Amino acid sequence: MNTLSDLYNFIDIAKNNRKYPQSIANNLKSALKIFEKELNDHEINSIELMELNIEEIFINLVAHNKDKSIGSLNTYKARYLKLIKDYKRYGTDPSKIQNWTVKPRKSTPLLNKNDKQDNNQDKPQQALSNFTNTPVENVHKIELALKNGAKATIILPQSITQSDAEIMKGIVDIISRNG
Repeated sequence: MNTLSDLYNFIDIAKNNRKYPQSIANNLKSALKIFEKELNDHEINSIELMELNIEEIFINLVAHNKDKSIGSLNTYKARYLKLIKDYKRYGTDPSKIQNWTVKPRKSTPLLNKNDKQDNNQDKPQQALSNFTNTPVENVHKIELALKNGAKATIILPQSITQSDAEIMKGIVDIISRNG
């Protein structure tokens, strides 16, 4: 019959046959639920109409979900179309799902700090800014929590003169008057 409920059933069958991991199945169901709200009676009863009218359905979806970003809605659209494509390929004939070969996802291993992988050998090194060489062990770092969740970090040399302290105090006083 190729209806909306067939898509939900297909997701469950694919998940139970280890064609979709749980997370992918949940993502596809979420996309289907969002699009389901925009389908008319004819589209609910025909996957072909769902696919044929995807642009009009998507326009309605965007209009009714102004609280969601367009990037997020495009992700739902891609998942929705992937589900329809997979259903057409493997869901219409139960024997086809048996021959469905899932491509494993490529993952990149996380690198430890000590692991050195120099992928940028040919790229010239660029300095982001000119640093003043300040050894870490010769400073005091003070972090202060301010109103409204703001944070101030003060970095002072270990030994500071009274006149330096007065200059810094004056600067803070001026900033606080202007803020």
